[in-house]
Amino acid sequence: MTAALTEPGASGAPGAPGAPAAAPARAARRRVHPRSALAKAAVYLLLLAAALTVLFPVYYVFAGAFMRPDEIAGYPPALVPHAVTGRNFSGAVHAVPLVRQYANSVLVAGAITAAQLFTSVLAAYAFVFLPMRARRAVFGLFLATLMVPWESVVIPNYLTLSGWGLGNTYFGLVLPFLASAFGTFLLRQSFRQFPAELRDAARIDGAGHWRFLWRILVPLNRPVLAALAVYVFLSAWNQYFWPLIITRTAEMQTLQIGLSTLRDSEMADPGLILAGVVLSLLPTLALVVFGQRFIVRGLTTGAVR
Repeated sequence: MTAALTEPGASGAPGAPGAPAAAPARAARRRVHPRSALAKAAVYLLLLAAALTVLFPVYYVFAGAFMRPDEIAGYPPALVPHAVTGRNFSGAVHAVPLVRQYANSVLVAGAITAAQLFTSVLAAYAFVFLPMRARRAVFGLFLATLMVPWESVVIPNYLTLSGWGLGNTYFGLVLPFLASAFGTFLLRQSFRQFPAELRDAARIDGAGHWRFLWRILVPLNRPVLAALAVYVFLSAWNQYFWPLIITRTAEMQTLQIGLSTLRDSEMADPGLILAGVVLSLLPTLALVVFGQRFIVRGLTTGAVR
């Protein structure tokens, strides 16, 4: 009889599943203290206020692009367009060669992105898989280029490319950015996570360096490549100083230079400026929205081993 009462699993045994004493403990855990609920609500309100502060300028850029000049210049300015109009976009396109400059930005940013992906893949593969003397020292010198400010090499680059006759050309816009130490570093860290056994198995199967790189290694590192592509494209898209000094005609300038032209005194219409900014924001917003998960996955690759 005593054994039956103390048998594990009996309803009256201490700590047994389904014991009546466990019900009050579970109920106590479910209770939420009023102070903790208020603290959680305060945190959410603070996060909401921060989100609205960050998103409001973006909203007003899109809203102002469809407003009339009197709505933007009024006091207080309108927050919602009363009559949606597309005259700002047509005016911005006719004020400067914005369509040509938009195409220039797409072409230049796309070429820089493709070139940096290609050169970074090759350099990272060489640092990881190819035999090399003083590998660490060479890689350290390679990374040291990240410490050189871009402003210190602008004038030498400008004099060199102008001497070669590449000023005001697409080659002049793209050539200084064909390689990147950051991209090489990011891909090297990702390639180092590749198991050496699989590399040996591919070599036994007759896969050379080129086949192993493009058939096996690159497909397995797509998140990192996507993150690098998004980063490089956004950096190239937002360039201002280099296109400003290397180009001389409006037809060769990029979109960022065209937006600065809209701010001239003789064209000072805030609606035109906002319309041009909207056109400039569309590719970047699309990349951030759809490529955010690739950025997070790519930049955290190798963080946990």
